[in-house]
Amino acid sequence: MGDVLVGACSWTDRQLVASGWYPRGRRDAEGRLRHYAARLPVVEVDSGYYALPSRRNSELWVERTPDGFRFDVKAFSLLTGHPTRPEALPADLRTADPGPLRRGRASAGLLDEVWGRFAEAVGPLRKAGRLGTVLFQFPPWFAPGPFAEAALETCARRTEGWPLAVEFRHPGWWEPERAEATHALLSALGASAVGTDMAQDLPASLPAIAPVTRPALAVVRFHGRSTAWGRGGKEDRFRHDYDVAELAARVPRLRRAARQSEELHVLFNNCCGDAAVRAAETMRGLLTRPCR
Repeated sequence: MGDVLVGACSWTDRQLVASGWYPRGRRDAEGRLRHYAARLPVVEVDSGYYALPSRRNSELWVERTPDGFRFDVKAFSLLTGHPTRPEALPADLRTADPGPLRRGRASAGLLDEVWGRFAEAVGPLRKAGRLGTVLFQFPPWFAPGPFAEAALETCARRTEGWPLAVEFRHPGWWEPERAEATHALLSALGASAVGTDMAQDLPASLPAIAPVTRPALAVVRFHGRSTAWGRGGKEDRFRHDYDVAELAARVPRLRRAARQSEELHVLFNNCCGDAAVRAAETMRGLLTRPCR
C-alpha cells in the first residue's frame, strides 16, 4: 500500500483558528503552521483559489514545515473559469474589464500573466519537494463535452511537469455511462482524478468513489454530508461533524485507492470549527490500524 497522508483543506480557516485547536503561543502565522505540521502531514492551500498565492509565502511554508510535508495548492479561480473579483488580482492587473472576470473569463494576455505568476508562486514548493499537487476544481457548469475536454487539454499543457489533480462538480462526469471515458481522459492527460465524499441523493451529488487515474497520486476530498450542498453559503454547504462510523465505512475504498497509488491524499473540507482537523486525526488513526 502506498503512503497515505491525511489532512484538512485549510490551516488558516477563521473558525478553526477560533476553535481552540491551536494552543496559546502558537496562534500567529508561523506558530499555526508549525503546530499543524506537527499533527498532520498534508494540507490544502485553499486560499490559492481566492487570490493568487505569492512566492514569498511558499518560501515561508517550506521553512516552517518538515521534510515530507505536502501542500496541495488549489488553483486560482480564474484558471478554472470561476467568477473572479478584480480585487483578487495583483494591483497591477486590476485594470482588466471586471465584466468578463465576473463571468470567469479573461483576455489571452491576462490569462498568460496569471498562469505565469501562479507558476512562479508555487515554484519554491516544487523545488523543495513539498508540492503534493495543484488542484483544479472545475465549476458545476463545466459539463462533459468537447469544450470541457479542450479546456482540460489546455490545462494539462499549461501545467506540464506539475502534479495535476482535477475535481469535477458536474455529476455527469462520473455517471455510470460516462465514468470509464472520464477515467481514460484524465489518465491520458496525466491528471489525478479527485474522489469525493458528500451527501448523496441530491441533484448535485457526486458518487462516493475514489478513482485512481495517475499511479503517482490519488486524492479524495471529504466535503461533509450537508444536504445544503449546491446551495446556500459556505458554512451551510460544508457544515458536518463526521462520526467514527461514517469514517470507518470509507476506509475500505481508501485502502483500495492506496494499493493502486504511490501516495494517497485524504483531505477534509468540512470546515466548521475544528471538525475537519478532528476528522483527519480520526481517519488517520483508522487507516493505520492493521487490516483484519
